Amino acid sequence: MRSIVQAAAGVLLGLAVLGAQAGNDENRIVRMATTTSTENSGLLRVLLPEFQKVSGYEVQVIAVGTGKALRMGREGDVDLVLVHAPAAEKKFVDGGFGVDRKGVMYNDFVIVGPHSDPAGASSGSDATAALQRIARSGALFLSRGDDSGTHKKELGLWSKAGITPKGDWYREAGQGMGKVLQMSGELDAYTLTDRGTWLAYMAKSPLKIVSEGDPRLFNPYSIIPVNPQRHPHVNYTGATALSEWITSPAGQTLIGSYTINEKHLFTPSANTHEVATK
Repeated sequence: MRSIVQAAAGVLLGLAVLGAQAGNDENRIVRMATTTSTENSGLLRVLLPEFQKVSGYEVQVIAVGTGKALRMGREGDVDLVLVHAPAAEKKFVDGGFGVDRKGVMYNDFVIVGPHSDPAGASSGSDATAALQRIARSGALFLSRGDDSGTHKKELGLWSKAGITPKGDWYREAGQGMGKVLQMSGELDAYTLTDRGTWLAYMAKSPLKIVSEGDPRLFNPYSIIPVNPQRHPHVNYTGATALSEWITSPAGQTLIGSYTINEKHLFTPSANTHEVATK
């Protein structure tokens, strides 16, 4: 009888140990929703292994549009978000879904299109003027159409240009940035892209930049842990560790040194201690 009790106790002890190990393993995983542009740029493949090396955390990346990333944060499906839509980020934090929002880096958007530039969009750096020329010409424009940060920026630029884009010349892809650049090249279409993804794809694209340098094309990124008071199950400790590391001198140095074809894709911004508001 004693041996049976001892055996049962041993099994229970073993299960308890395995359960604790599983719990610990789960706590070493950080789920981050981020933009397809960040993923497409290749930056995360440089940053995250270094973070894992020094912290022991494994980061599981879900690359989606900023709108969907923030929805996942609101629903507690991820532990933190790395996104680029300042107005939507502020709403996310003000609504109590995220905490301790920090600026991480920035680059800018560019408008790209066919080398022949049938709309004459490359006449100057004014982004809204370029969009007006595209609309007037009826040249094809391919939109992300996915509620991403890039899509939000594009819609804001159309609004500033006084244009409601619609008609045969305007198409929504509902795809990530890399796929939209590929489709735009195949269709000889114009599109708006973040510079980081463009630099990662330009060597294999038949497109060229037709508008850049407008201050309205500024593209800041922020990192935001999900509020543990709203979603107690999130790995807030791991999320905070990643947020603090990516904004530390070590993370910022890696961001600033990341290049493709000797061109820097992002400028680190955490040392300014500011986040963009629009």
